[in-house]
Order: sequence, then C-alpha cells, then structure tokens
Amino acid sequence: MRESALTRSVVLVLVAIVFVQFGSSLAKSLFDQAPPWGIAWLRLLGSATVLLTVVRPRLRGRTRRDWGLVALYGLALTGMNALFYLAIQRIPIGTAVTVEFLGPLTVAVLGTRRWRDVTWVVLAGVGVTLLGFRPEPLDVLGVVLAGLAGACWGAYIVVSRPVGRAWEGVSALAVGSALGGIVLTPIVLVTEPGRWVLQADVVATGLLLGVVASAIPYGLELRALRTMDRRVFGILMSLEPAVAAGLAWLVLRESLGPWELLAMACVVVASAGAVRSASRVDRHLDTSAARPTRRSIRRRSTLPE
Repeated sequence: MRESALTRSVVLVLVAIVFVQFGSSLAKSLFDQAPPWGIAWLRLLGSATVLLTVVRPRLRGRTRRDWGLVALYGLALTGMNALFYLAIQRIPIGTAVTVEFLGPLTVAVLGTRRWRDVTWVVLAGVGVTLLGFRPEPLDVLGVVLAGLAGACWGAYIVVSRPVGRAWEGVSALAVGSALGGIVLTPIVLVTEPGRWVLQADVVATGLLLGVVASAIPYGLELRALRTMDRRVFGILMSLEPAVAAGLAWLVLRESLGPWELLAMACVVVASAGAVRSASRVDRHLDTSAARPTRRSIRRRSTLPE
C-alpha cells in the first residue's frame, strides 16, 4: 500500500514537471506575437483568476507581516517568471533552465553547512562553464537573465516556508500571482500592448499558461508531498533541465549540442546531490530534536502553535 502511494506521488511530480516545462515551450512559441513580459503577465493573471476563484483566500484580519511575506513571495514569483521568459527569448530553454537551477542549488547547499558539499557547487560551476565551449557563442545577456531568474527562484524557496505558515494551502500562490500581475501591469501598458492584447488567441493561450504551468502543477506537487519524502521530491525536481530540453526539442525543435548536454548533466547531478545532503542534515536535526531537554520543553510551551 505504501509503495503504491509513493508510486502515485512520483507520477504526480513527474506530471507536474512536464506541465511546467511544456508551459515554457508554449510561452516561447508566442514570443513572435507578444513580448515575454506580456506573456508572463497573462500567465500570472490566469493563475490568479483560477486560484482566487477556487480557493477564495481569507484577506481580512491579516497582519502587516502576512502581507509583507506574501508581497515578497509575489515579487520572487514574478521575477522568476518574467526574467526566465526574457532569457529563453535569447537562449535555448534547456540551457536557460540549466543556468536557472543554480538558484535552488545554492539554497540547498547553504542549508547543509558542510564543507564537502562545496563539491556540488564546483560541479554545477563546471557545468555552466561548459556552456562556453559550444561552437556558437551563447548570448551573454540571456545567460545573465537566466541567472537572475535562478536568484528569484532561490528567494522564492527561502520565503515559501514562512509564507506557507502564514497563508494556508495555495492562498499564497493565489495572492502572490495577483500581486505579480499588478506589478507587471505598468510595464505592459508602456510597451504598447495594443499590438497583441487584442489578439484573442494570444490572450487565451497566455491565460491558459496560468492554469497549465502554475495552478495544475502546484496542486499536483502539494498532493504528492502529502505522502512523499522531501528528499525524493527534490531529486525528482532535479530532472527539470532534462525535461525542459526534451520538450523544447519536441515542441520548438530546439536542439542542444554535446557540451550543453554535458553541462546539463553536471547541474542535474549536482542538484540531486545537494538535495540528498541537505535531507541528511534535516534528518539528523530531527533525530536530535526528538530528545528535547527540559529547558527546550519549557521554551516550546511558551510559543504559539
């Protein structure tokens, strides 16, 4: 029974990864008709509309801290989406995801606090360096934008834990997406949206991205995490660069050379290794916390649940 539950959870995570990365290819296919930040704007609006309608998060009675956390969450989410779309306008999706993965990898390594885990950073650095050996020069700005998207991804991971305590379920994603849409609105307005905002197919597809690449995969991941160890989840998420490259080839016919594939392999292995190391530290801390002292019991009894 337990194995079947784990198998279902693994399938849910893999399906979520496919949805997210298919969304990236779908978004890039629209760049000839609309700017990347416009597609990111539509995606956030689509996600916010669906989630706010379904979830109906509680907004009254929220503290300044709650709103501050969800604002940071929304900014990280917005930066992660908009900067990534700007990056894949210039470089292949598989390459962009490989560079972007440095963000969550850095967060995982910093969480371990063990010097030997620097190996994973070095391996990832080697992988990114290998991108410079491709026959054709890689767009530097595209790489920088992917790196900034990775930084936003790292910030998103860091703020997800406290915002998850303050906002129940997917409320944070709903409100954060809405705030992100508001933040991008002035940018969209000053870039002459009239050229594409009246095209029904572009707008419909952009809004659909909010469902395909945000609402559905996030819900699948939450359901999977109910029965899946976070270490397994993190290792599965490390497959994203490879899935992104495969779907980009199927949908957009983007191909990667041997150096880029080797770079991707280095980052995937480094990410999986960092997640594994971080989970070992977490298990050690959990084991230590299982034998609390009287002082810690007294201290916990004064803290709210």
